[in-house]
Amino acid sequence: MKPSRLLALTIIVGGAFASRALAEPAQRGRGGPPACTTLACDLQGDWERTRGLLIGLVNAMPDDKFGFKPTPAQQTFAERALHVADIDMKLLATLGAKTPAPPAINLKATSKADVVAALTASFDYGSALLKEFSDQQLTERIASMPFLGPSASRLKVIYFSMQHTNDIYGQLVVYLRLNGVTPPASNRA
Repeated sequence: MKPSRLLALTIIVGGAFASRALAEPAQRGRGGPPACTTLACDLQGDWERTRGLLIGLVNAMPDDKFGFKPTPAQQTFAERALHVADIDMKLLATLGAKTPAPPAINLKATSKADVVAALTASFDYGSALLKEFSDQQLTERIASMPFLGPSASRLKVIYFSMQHTNDIYGQLVVYLRLNGVTPPASNRA
């Protein structure tokens, strides 16, 4: 099998495992968030599960592997992880919230501590921002990033952000596996 096909297959499988890991706590009836009665609550719970999944994965990578690249043409592990924070901050800024953005996030970070701090800051911003919106406000149409069309609901923008995070999660799974690390969500021991 060609390396590019193997990488694509690994990313797809990683994404499937990520989706399964997000759904399992609720299916088992333990470890999941409290029962929600609003769309806003569901969204906040999904955001927090996405945060835990990605930050758990990033924390699993050894400190000395944040500069690892599967091939010379690809980004480092740190760069791929920081891409999530970068895109999240850009998407969240379009929602029209009152919560001020955190101070500039270091998108050039290379150390584990700095990358985790950047991701935590972006997820904290998202958590605070999501609490501002009611179910009705989440369905309102806004102008967001051009690739989402001329307008999109706030809900679509937020779920696009989480989908993007899960896409990158799948890529980062490959980085971990190539370094002999089992992603926490896959470690059932």
